[in-house]
Amino acid sequence: MTQEIIIAGFGGQGVLSMGKILAYSGLMEDKEVSWFPSYGPEQRGGTANVTVILSDQPISSPIINEFDIAIILNQPSMGKFEPTVKPGGILIYDPNGVQHPPTRTDIFIYKIAALDTATMMQNSKAFNMIVLGGLLKICPMVDLTHVMLGLKKSLPERHHKLLPMNEQAIQKGMEIIEEVQRPA
Repeated sequence: MTQEIIIAGFGGQGVLSMGKILAYSGLMEDKEVSWFPSYGPEQRGGTANVTVILSDQPISSPIINEFDIAIILNQPSMGKFEPTVKPGGILIYDPNGVQHPPTRTDIFIYKIAALDTATMMQNSKAFNMIVLGGLLKICPMVDLTHVMLGLKKSLPERHHKLLPMNEQAIQKGMEIIEEVQRPA
């Protein structure tokens, strides 16, 4: 099993954190892991993306040009990364940040209204955990127990009181992800 994933959006959306939590989760399951972040000079508002590879085999390089899964959270990332999804792969997007939905017909496409759901939950910081929940619903590559341990490891101790809310956001993401298209 190898999953090559790109998560892309604006800085401040929790893109890098989502990747880090997936990587920690994979490590806890004795998988081979690569976490390769990339972001512009701006912390918030600039583009950010992270490549995560989870595998049962050694990973030859963290730099890849095609992905099994793309999670796209803004329009600039859609233009850049939609073409990089392998045929038969998965693309997940939040329609709130993407004005022009994906057009490929050879991939699975899912949408997740994570921003709207985070707003309804009155917690904008839950956005990335809602997206992560959607990913884990359609592709359960790591166990939720390890995701929560990875989240605990990545959060400063002063924020551990937020763990139950984050778990609730992950569950919500699992409920609201919608399949839009299967490959033609």
